[in-house]
Amino acid sequence: MERRDEKLLLSFQVITDTHIVADMEHEHNRNLDRALKDIAMNAPQSSGIMHAGDVTDNGEQVEYEAFRQIWDSNKAGLPPLFVTSGNHDICDDWERCIPLFMSQTGMTGMYHDHWIDGYHFIFLGTEEGIGLYCTLSNEQLSWLDAKLGEDAAPDKPVFVFLHQPLKDTVAGSLEAQNWYGVTQDEELKAVLAKHPQAIMFTGHTHWELDAPHTYFDGGGTLPAMFNAASVAYLWTDEDEHKDGSQGFYVEVYADRVLVRGRDFERGEWVEGAQFEVR
Repeated sequence: MERRDEKLLLSFQVITDTHIVADMEHEHNRNLDRALKDIAMNAPQSSGIMHAGDVTDNGEQVEYEAFRQIWDSNKAGLPPLFVTSGNHDICDDWERCIPLFMSQTGMTGMYHDHWIDGYHFIFLGTEEGIGLYCTLSNEQLSWLDAKLGEDAAPDKPVFVFLHQPLKDTVAGSLEAQNWYGVTQDEELKAVLAKHPQAIMFTGHTHWELDAPHTYFDGGGTLPAMFNAASVAYLWTDEDEHKDGSQGFYVEVYADRVLVRGRDFERGEWVEGAQFEVR
């Protein structure tokens, strides 16, 4: 992708589905360490790392402690971390797992927002555990609508993060693929449709960034959406597991947002996953 010589206004990274386990030698844990080292090396001016959920594999405290150990060993070269929950974090005993997620990640609630260098970042999250799906209350949807309109301008992007993708949007969420998962799918789409300046990142599907539909342009009615793959392992259009570790580097300029797929395992850009949202 051609890079113009103009001022970079903001940069950040999107990772998801790290699936950390207690065993520090496990592939998932090594992949997170590799991804964080990649970010520290290539994005010294980053304003934040945005994690779209499934921090852990089972929502256990020992797994959060392993995540923190990996983070702490790399944090000297890293920007702040912002997190939303995934279905693996909010286990079957969700009344125990939700408070544990909040206490271990330092997040102030299951949904929260942050202004970072003049740009709005909004994190959505399930409010109960219902298997693969997430559930968003009417209060959360109303809150989102209000937050998307806060100091809004049509030429200034707002970044939204949710673990599960909306149906028939990004890779893995197509009906036949069966990895969408928002109970209030239509209600959330109705809110987002009112705010075309939003750009949404989701995880959950693990679909590799080379796959079709990594980027959903909104179809003329919705904001842009991206599948952020997975740091732990990948999935393919053949419905098969694939070793690998991927995520996004995001750059904001005055007239566009560049979303650049990164292969953390190889330390290379994913050539088929370089996108521009104007």
